[in-house]
Amino acid sequence: MAIQIPPLAFLALRYGAVAVAGFAAARFAPRGRFPAAVETEMDAAPVGLRLRRACGQYSASARITRIWRAGRFGPRFHIDGTALGRLRIRRLT
Repeated sequence: MAIQIPPLAFLALRYGAVAVAGFAAARFAPRGRFPAAVETEMDAAPVGLRLRRACGQYSASARITRIWRAGRFGPRFHIDGTALGRLRIRRLT
């Protein structure tokens, strides 16, 4: 059975273009600073999903922590993801 070269070449070019674009974006994007106060608040967020409603706004926080092992005898990684959000809708007159 013959290997179809044109579809494989198209896929290689497409994924190569995405890789080059990602590399260029990472190379030329300015480094951001992450404030220590925000880091402390993310560490203080409770594990799980929380939704709060205050006067005129909704606030949400989500945190997930997992331990993941790469392979059967590979290294272990502790993954900690935190998301904070706020939705505020005000009527303008």
